Order: sequence, then C-alpha cells, then structure tokens
Amino acid sequence: MGLFNVTHPASFLLTGLPGLESFNSWLAGPLCVMYAVALGGNTVILHVVRVEPSLHQPMYYFLSMLSFSDVAMSVATLPTVLRTFCLDARSIPFDACLVQMFFIHSFSMMESGILLAMSFDRYVAICHPLRYATVLTNEIIAGMGCAVTVRSFITLFPLPFLIKRLPICKSNILSHSYCLHPDMMKLACADITINIYYGLFVLLSTFSMDVLFIFLSYVLILRSVMAIASREERLKALNTCVSHILAVLAFYVPMIGVSTVYRFGKHVPRYILVLMSNVYLFVPPVLNPLIYSVKTKEIRRAIVRMFQRMKM
Repeated sequence: MGLFNVTHPASFLLTGLPGLESFNSWLAGPLCVMYAVALGGNTVILHVVRVEPSLHQPMYYFLSMLSFSDVAMSVATLPTVLRTFCLDARSIPFDACLVQMFFIHSFSMMESGILLAMSFDRYVAICHPLRYATVLTNEIIAGMGCAVTVRSFITLFPLPFLIKRLPICKSNILSHSYCLHPDMMKLACADITINIYYGLFVLLSTFSMDVLFIFLSYVLILRSVMAIASREERLKALNTCVSHILAVLAFYVPMIGVSTVYRFGKHVPRYILVLMSNVYLFVPPVLNPLIYSVKTKEIRRAIVRMFQRMKM
C-alpha cells in the first residue's frame, strides 16, 4: 500500500486523565507551576553558565546541555498539555501530532545521551584528574554534544514515516495529552510488527546502552574512590557525583517504572499508567534545576550573584 493512499484521521483527540476528566481543571494549576519551574529554572542555569566565567568548565557545559534538553522537552509538550487541561481543547492535527511525537522522543533520547556524557565527565574528573583538562577540551565537549543530537535525530527520523504508512481506523483517541509512538501505533488496523521491533531496537541500542555505560562508569568511579586513603577525600570525591546520580534516578526510574507497568501491569487502572507517563516526562525538567541549584554550590553562588546584580 502506498504512503499517500493510506487512511488517516484528520486529527487526533488527546486525553487528560482517562475516567477522571472532571479533575482536569484541578490539575491545570499544578501543571502550570511545574512548567514555570522547569522553564524558569533551566533558563536561569543556561544564563548563569553563559555569563559566569567561573562556570566555563566541562561539568557546567554538560549541565547547560541538560538544561537545554529539559527546556526543549517542556516546550514540546506544553501547547497540547495546557490546551487539554486548561481549555479542554483536545484536538490536534494528524501531522502536528507526528511532529510532536518526533520531538518528544528525540529530546528524551538526547537527555539520556547527555546524562551518559556527564557520567564520563565524572569518571575522568575522579579517575584521571591530571588528564581532565586535556581529555575534556572545548572541542571534545562540542563534539559529544553534536554526537548526542545527531544520534537522536537519525535514530528517530523513521518514526513519523512508520506511523504514516499505517491505516489509522480503530479510533482517533490517544491516551495522553501529547503524542507518543506506542500510543499512536496501537490505533492502526494493520500489522504493526515493524513498529514494535523498531521501537525495541531504539530502546536497546540507545537507552539501555546509556544505562549500562553509566553503571559501568560508576563502578570504575567507586573502585577509584575506595582506593583513596582519606575518608574525607573519599566523601569529597563522591559528593561531586551526587547531583548527577540524582538526575539519573529522576530520569530513568520513572522511565523503567512506566515500561514495566505497561508490559506487566495488565490490571492497573489506565489513569495510573497515564499519570506515570506524565511523571516520566514532566518531573525530570522540574527536578534537575532544583537538584543542581541545591547540591552544587558554584551554581548556587552564581544564581545569587545574578539576582544581586538584578537588584542593583
């Protein structure tokens, strides 16, 4: 069947919390607060890393990449989420849904890649401190950022076309207030084996590999730290990793939870699944700037100086 004679709905209908539609307006306020914190907090971090010379170091360059991906993820979901919960405007054109799906999955993969790059930064800083400046040069950091971006674009570029080739005729109602590949492909009245296998390939070749290498980097870090004689020095070395570990947990724990429940939680209410998916997408952009602002004194001091200059 040709690509351009496949039956598609003109638009999809998005859903807030299935079965709890009367609570949508109550959730609008907390969602607006979360978006304000995510956009405001990450924008502040991007600004202070740019203007503060003391933050022009590899660790903070990677943090600014993480903040950028969080801002991009928030911007990708914000229009449909707020329209659904605040205005009860649930319709989204078919092609616009494909575009949103591509960007949501791309920025999610980008964040995973940046967290891996940050773990490499911590590994070099703790295990090979004398080589830190020569290994993580500005050129290498820029190259790692480009590699993460290109990987996301190339890997996920086929997704919209894999959806567009399918006839969508079971329904046009999606399970979330944004567009996701697994949600859209389930509405097809055709064989979706290719979509399933490609989704599995993406999961195993990117997210799973990122988790594996992050885990291995921390095994090497712990081995190196345990070799340090002084207890104070060990704690000091580990303390530089706390913010990154919390960011990794904030990103991967909800993702693994959602994947597990979707595959094995057959009797879990649907609104629980949707709520967990929302946690996976919305919580990391909110928590990351808070984690780094609280746990990293250099970021905290730079933010204080920025507000002091604004007052003056």
